[in-house]
Amino acid sequence: MLLLLVLVFVGIFIIAALLLIASNVGTPNQAERTISTLHAALATADFKTTDQIVDVRKQELLSSVPWLNRLLLKQDIAPRLRLLLYQADLKWTAGTLILMCIACFAIPAYLIYLRTGTVLFSLLMGLALSVMPFVFVLHKRTARFDKFEQGLPETLDLMVGALRAGHSLISALDLAANESPDPIGKELRICFDEQNYGLELKTAMTNLTTRVPLQDLKIIVTAILIQKDSGGNLAEVFDKSSYIIRERFRLRRQVRVHTAQGRLTGWILSVLPIVLGIGLYMINPETMSLLWKRPIGIKLLYASGTLTALGAFVIRKIVNMDV
Repeated sequence: MLLLLVLVFVGIFIIAALLLIASNVGTPNQAERTISTLHAALATADFKTTDQIVDVRKQELLSSVPWLNRLLLKQDIAPRLRLLLYQADLKWTAGTLILMCIACFAIPAYLIYLRTGTVLFSLLMGLALSVMPFVFVLHKRTARFDKFEQGLPETLDLMVGALRAGHSLISALDLAANESPDPIGKELRICFDEQNYGLELKTAMTNLTTRVPLQDLKIIVTAILIQKDSGGNLAEVFDKSSYIIRERFRLRRQVRVHTAQGRLTGWILSVLPIVLGIGLYMINPETMSLLWKRPIGIKLLYASGTLTALGAFVIRKIVNMDV
């Protein structure tokens, strides 16, 4: 019964997430591009007080729930959540994310409490599941950054060709924004539009690295700003940067091949106890239920969960190598 309730909850969450993703699909036009630029500018703004939060779209709602919107406007975490959701390319509000976390905590905790009658175990399970929306947002953010990084060498090659053909940096940026696929094209377009709207090139580039905090992009932006102040062959810098990024991709693939066995071992050791527990519960639920009905069983669950998480963390640190 417990397994069925958990599976039903996970299924509802996945369906809701897919519907939210589907609602984001649309055809961009000029108005939407302008609004996107304004969203990006608001996401990268550094507000010190709530009185400084001025939006040309009259007022941005952090939540459709009035009391939650007023509460979030007073919190320092609201701009960070807004930036996180923008980086994940999700059209959620900060209030939506928080309400989803609350729902992911309250619903399973209540259902598990009805089944087991153990308050502490129910709260711990609710806390563990309450991070699911954040995990989803971070996954979308990481996937978007990976896609940006994978397309960066081709974009640099395009800008190198434009610069060597005699175009200015701004013209090359406009060309790359029009020709590059999303998310690179979108971010470069926002950077180009910000510069056209009157921002200094340094500010527009800084906003770009705030929205996309990749090390390669920061190096490229630094090269652009240095070239703007002191001059230099920017096309050659872009060309060498493109080569270095491609070589790092190649080295990263080699590292993944050599660490594949370790990563598989980590997954097996992490998932095997859970799979065995579910299987034994389906075979003999009365015996397995002693783990959360007896005090010694609850202690064993806590100890095994802690040790499993610790082992998975250690294996992950061993096999993950920064390239």
